[in-house]
Amino acid sequence: MTKDHPKRSDEKPVAWIATVPENEATGALRRAYRRAADPASGEVDHIMKIHSLNPASLLNHQHLYKTLMYGESPLSRARREMIGVVVSAINRCEY
Repeated sequence: MTKDHPKRSDEKPVAWIATVPENEATGALRRAYRRAADPASGEVDHIMKIHSLNPASLLNHQHLYKTLMYGESPLSRARREMIGVVVSAINRCEY
């Protein structure tokens, strides 16, 4: 598991969740990482890795994300992405 405690540039502690690195994943987690990996890079986003201790929640998170971002909606894909960026900025999240 990753044990580094990240810090922001202003050196305030940030939330930390233990994760399993991709190269250490086995079984259900390895399969979940494969499904969640970015097709272009093959890497799994950090937001998905926070579920590494519960692979089912990783797959559920991915399903929710795809439904919200790509499912039927009166909002365009660009607007949905814009909402995500604004909310992340408000929360001081490095999107």
